[in-house]
Amino acid sequence: MRKIIPLNGGWEFTKTPYANLNTSTTSWESVSLPHTWNAIDGADGSEYYRGECCYRTTLNPSVLLSDAPLNCGKILLRIPALSLRGEVYVDGKNLGSHEGGYSAFVVDITKSFLAAKENNSTLELTISADNQNRSNIYPQMADFTFYGGLYRGVELLLLPEIHFESAPYAAKGLTVSSELTECMQEAILYIHSHVNTDSADYTVRYQIVDRDGSIVAESWRPTSDTRTEIYLPTPHLWQGVDDPYLYRCTATLVRRNETVDQISTTFGIRDFYVDSENGFFLNDKPMMLRGVSRHQDWLYEGYALTREQHFRDAFLISEIGANTVRLAHYQHSEDFYDACDEYGFIVWAEIPYISTQSDDPAAHENARNQMKELIYQNYNHPCICFWGLSNEITIGGEKEGVVENHKDLNNLVKEIDPTRLTTMAHVSMLPMDSALHGITDVESYNHYFGWYGGNYDYNEKWLDEFHEKYPDICLGLSEYGAEGIITYQPDAPRCRDYSEAYQAEYHEHMAQILMERPYLWSTHVWNMFDFGCAARNEGGVAGRNNKGLVTMDRQINKEAFYVYKAYWSKDPFVYLCGRRYAQRAGNTTTVKIYSNQSQVSLYVDGELFGTKVGSRVFVFENVPLVGEFTFLTAVADGCSDNITLEKVSRKPDIYTLPMDESEGEGVTNWFEQVETVASDAPMEFSATHFSVYDKIKDILAHDEAFEILSGALSSISGMKLNKSMMAMMQDQTLIGLTDMFKAMGNTNAPDNALQIINAELNKIKKPYNH
Repeated sequence: MRKIIPLNGGWEFTKTPYANLNTSTTSWESVSLPHTWNAIDGADGSEYYRGECCYRTTLNPSVLLSDAPLNCGKILLRIPALSLRGEVYVDGKNLGSHEGGYSAFVVDITKSFLAAKENNSTLELTISADNQNRSNIYPQMADFTFYGGLYRGVELLLLPEIHFESAPYAAKGLTVSSELTECMQEAILYIHSHVNTDSADYTVRYQIVDRDGSIVAESWRPTSDTRTEIYLPTPHLWQGVDDPYLYRCTATLVRRNETVDQISTTFGIRDFYVDSENGFFLNDKPMMLRGVSRHQDWLYEGYALTREQHFRDAFLISEIGANTVRLAHYQHSEDFYDACDEYGFIVWAEIPYISTQSDDPAAHENARNQMKELIYQNYNHPCICFWGLSNEITIGGEKEGVVENHKDLNNLVKEIDPTRLTTMAHVSMLPMDSALHGITDVESYNHYFGWYGGNYDYNEKWLDEFHEKYPDICLGLSEYGAEGIITYQPDAPRCRDYSEAYQAEYHEHMAQILMERPYLWSTHVWNMFDFGCAARNEGGVAGRNNKGLVTMDRQINKEAFYVYKAYWSKDPFVYLCGRRYAQRAGNTTTVKIYSNQSQVSLYVDGELFGTKVGSRVFVFENVPLVGEFTFLTAVADGCSDNITLEKVSRKPDIYTLPMDESEGEGVTNWFEQVETVASDAPMEFSATHFSVYDKIKDILAHDEAFEILSGALSSISGMKLNKSMMAMMQDQTLIGLTDMFKAMGNTNAPDNALQIINAELNKIKKPYNH
């Protein structure tokens, strides 16, 4: 029987490339796995380290093999993830490499391992990890931190000579899929395993075990043809969050009367489809998919999470009543896919083909490889219903070959796994008639109307317009959100004040309008948790995207968290808003309450102030503030919540984001400071001077041209744009960006905005190029 040994202790780490290692001068520090070197610098706003680093440890084969299977014939090193490129060395010899920062890979170290055992010697295992940008590896760029390291640990696999293989692409070696009859009363299981022999001396036994541990079906197959079908009458279906029932399939390799090797996997029996008018159906039951997106990092821990932390995230998602999770923007830990299986979330899993397409032709093969790894390694998870091809891939410009590459990826997915649907997330400015539409089975848009530009009521206008024009397209909303920093507590929340109150107001609107549109096959809040983004510095917080419903340390649920709990959760609750607006000036105040109950009562200092009948959001005006402290209690059908408010003479300054930091107010209208030009003024590309036809990345590289770009786009969008935000759109031109921001409903730009910008750029000479 195989033995799996975690190799997470006894490691040393250095920020030195492998080629520069020197036994006498290299400085090493002791670490344990999982580990990332960006745990702090990726989240505190400082420039985070991107480069090649090394890990090393010593292996003693004699000790490790002391409890190994008899006739141990294969020793594999399994690395669940290494960001972004890795090399594995044993005693200085390169035994394997991997390109891609989020999927597992295995390296065969059998020869070196057994030779060391024979010589009673030790081995030095060194693994290099490199999170530098490489043109042939996705992601190329994105709005999140690319944490480096061995952040999911390392395992040693000791396998018998004849065994189940981890093939292909570091998969489990055992796949299970199911097909239900039309009446949903019978199921056929399709099972396959990989064995490294076809000898008649060996057979494979498959057993299906239910949740109670009872064997409900069994099949025996020769190793020459391990595929089998198993009939299950009256199967217990995996019904999402309502009933996430899991079976277990165990494959046992038998040689005559002896068990040689064994592997197993959980699986669920389910069927699903999507209708362009009525959304998602699971086992023929309509299921309005409403949920969240998730990044996998925690504050000051980065990606180096434990299984318990992954399950903690799943618990928090379940608390708000979400039934779907979009796992952005890469393959997540198997621990989290396990959690999604157990909680019943419908999952959208994707690869990091994001923001821009690389000009390196080899990058497409990398995308294909990462897609293969994603599917093969996670095939058995019933939670996964959608494979995502890309995210906002045209934010950096619609490059040559992008449509063909998506068609190729879609065909690849269908070839590997025809049982699931494909999807992709479009950037907001992608035209409704783009050739990227219709490639995948279903598709979604990322929209931030009400945050990056325009008003939040533009969301429903855009969605309804698209659905009316293209009723046969299954449309979803893959990202939407607003920043919420709990320090800021305004009396009158406004767009881009970064306040917790505006974030909640925005989501109150979004939660309602999305529940009113069953044609949306899924919607995903951006994001469930604040996450690391080293390039950001907004709202007084550096190194993070603060659109989460929960803080990055998972310690505080923001008020928007309870908006969705009111809309989605079946568990009775009541929540008093404004607890962090604890010091208030004035004799009265407004109190807001969230609840999924139909009637809520508010008590002030123990006395009933009022009762309201309504739905989800309850507002009480002119609540008195008497004395130094006021005690508020909300009651709804046996649930209660309490907060304390202090009456002060002046509202604390910390509750308001300083105006010079606010991106919602105080943006100077750049167009009023420059000369105007005729709306029919000619605009042509110039080889010697800048123009609106030049790419953003070229303008960013020139300080004077950047000032024009920043002033113009900030005025058009109504928000201050820094270089890091504009760098995301490096291969776009000003023509495309101007149309996008104007489409968001902002009115700061004159009709002849492009002509004015072009005239100003024409004044700046391009650097001389030899």
